[in-house]
Amino acid sequence: MAKCHRNNVDPLILHRIPSASSSSTSLNSFSRSTFRRLILDAISCGGSSRHQRELQQDEDKTTIGGDDLATKSEKLCDLLNLTKMETKKEETLEILKRVAKDLQVEETEREKKVMAASEVRLLAKDDAEARVTLAMLGAIPPLVSMIDDSQNEDALIASLYALLNLAIGNDANKEAIVRGGAVHKMLKLIESSKPPPNQAISEAIVANFLGLSALDSNKPIIGSSGAIIFLARALKTSSSQAREDALRALYNLSIHHQNVSFILETDLVPFLLNALGDMEVSERILSVLTNVVSVSEGRKAVGEAVEAFPILVDVLNWNDSEKCQEKAVYILMLMAHKGYGDRRAMIEAGIESSLLELTLVGSPLVQRRASRILESLRAVDKGKQVSAPVYGITCSSSSSSLSRERNREIRMSDERRAVQQLVQQSLQSNMKRIVKRANFPQDFVTTSQHFTKSLTF
Repeated sequence: MAKCHRNNVDPLILHRIPSASSSSTSLNSFSRSTFRRLILDAISCGGSSRHQRELQQDEDKTTIGGDDLATKSEKLCDLLNLTKMETKKEETLEILKRVAKDLQVEETEREKKVMAASEVRLLAKDDAEARVTLAMLGAIPPLVSMIDDSQNEDALIASLYALLNLAIGNDANKEAIVRGGAVHKMLKLIESSKPPPNQAISEAIVANFLGLSALDSNKPIIGSSGAIIFLARALKTSSSQAREDALRALYNLSIHHQNVSFILETDLVPFLLNALGDMEVSERILSVLTNVVSVSEGRKAVGEAVEAFPILVDVLNWNDSEKCQEKAVYILMLMAHKGYGDRRAMIEAGIESSLLELTLVGSPLVQRRASRILESLRAVDKGKQVSAPVYGITCSSSSSSLSRERNREIRMSDERRAVQQLVQQSLQSNMKRIVKRANFPQDFVTTSQHFTKSLTF
């Protein structure tokens, strides 16, 4: 018989009736009343347990029934929402089909095409699925062909911005737009329009070049098309938003090294260097220049630009713009590593003190790059001191040749000594200023003076 925990009654089976061998005292102690009480307690316990189990089962059924009802309600809501979404998608698809069909009507229904292009512009602005669907429905070719309609400004604005929105975040559409001839049509529109197209059209073309140039496979096509000349001109004459878009497009194009030669065909490098004072665009300008100096022709163009090194050295002192410092020191590091003449120009621009300061207070990346430039500048002088006698010995064994080399070194010694003294004085002065700014201990000054002596030429 089951054990009852509620009444703390031991199982009835444990209270066995004594056997015949038990003593008479034990038999008399187990009275009839006691036995009857145990039977009643056991029956009551069992009935109470059954009653509790029945109540619990009823509660469980009620709970399960409530849960089932809630689950069914949720499923019904989900089904209704899904039905609404499917209905909305079907309606949107019908709209997209109609718009794509309207774009392909005859030229006689020009107004209908313009309205359809305006709808594409709105539908594709914030809907990635709509961009994919419209491209699949063939919306891109008729929009590209509308660029030829130079006499209808409304059609141009609608088609250009529709193409711009179709290309947002969609590489396949970017590729399809360029493959459809949009780049050459936009440039033709700019070059052939007399008077030139209004500002809104020019800004739309700049924005399209920005979006299309983000795709790597489009970079060589756009770069070789003549678009860089247009973007360079827009950078100088357009509104602030168009200038920013043009600069970003030029950065995208400069990533492809073959496009650097097209950039150098313009006067873009001197213009960019002179515009470095504008803090709003300085970081982007330096980004373009980092790509330009990655090729030898670009380094030569930067090195030949008037005041190029003083301008770049000045950027090193922009302590409030770490990104600009990093890019400027990277440009100078490349040029110092590749060209001896550029190193001398850097020294003349007073780069040593700025580099020394950066090795102490610059970011970790700037510190490493500044140290590399200093090593390149030191290597120049060491190479001059060692290579001249060795060159005389290896190329000519005659004592007269060696004597001429020594005489020239003697004549240069006085001039070099004077230069060394001036540079050392400048370095020590700047080092004291740097130590004071960095709050180093006073005994650091002596150590720093020995360090500056090792950097003089």
